[in-house]
Amino acid sequence: MIILINPNSTVSMTEAMVDTARKTRPDSKIVGWTSHAGPPAIQGPQDGEAAVPPLLELVKKANADGATAIIIGCSDDTGLDEARAMSPCPVIGIGQAGYHMACLASPRFSVVTTLAVSVPILAGNIESYGLGQQMAKVRASGVPVLALETDRTNATAQVMAEIDKARQEDDIGAVVLGCAGMVHIIDAYAETYPIRLIDGVRAATQIASTF
Repeated sequence: MIILINPNSTVSMTEAMVDTARKTRPDSKIVGWTSHAGPPAIQGPQDGEAAVPPLLELVKKANADGATAIIIGCSDDTGLDEARAMSPCPVIGIGQAGYHMACLASPRFSVVTTLAVSVPILAGNIESYGLGQQMAKVRASGVPVLALETDRTNATAQVMAEIDKARQEDDIGAVVLGCAGMVHIIDAYAETYPIRLIDGVRAATQIASTF
């Protein structure tokens, strides 16, 4: 059983991730949990720090329930090291999973995320994973996380505009979507977009299903 944990408290985002994960691997048993004690969205280090304690309580429960793999459903990879340290099963962050998929797909990739406050977090993670040489740039679209749920049409257009800039300016072959709330963009654009678009939820699900 794969347990996908959303470290923020927005249930609709959990539901969207789980729906995507189940479509990605319909042969796997996937359940989704929401951290109701977490912040509504994780935007910057303060939100990330606040999200960790309740997230780890859910990780503890997932281990007790016999998870074969745990997915942390935040592109910041919130609490990933701590979750791995306490888990007998693999714990996969959607950020790290997406970056590794991008490295397999292209010699260079960029990331398009939400707000500028997230850029140093994602860039630092990529460096710590040893993938800095393949990262061209982490870009902020200026879209708040929750706008991807509440104002999807305008938010998607703004994200796609930044993806277009990355494609034109960064000399890349892939773009990683740097927010769990962007899962719907793949469905709308992946088949027709000129370069590869990578969603970390799909990437993490594929990896988790191998365990």
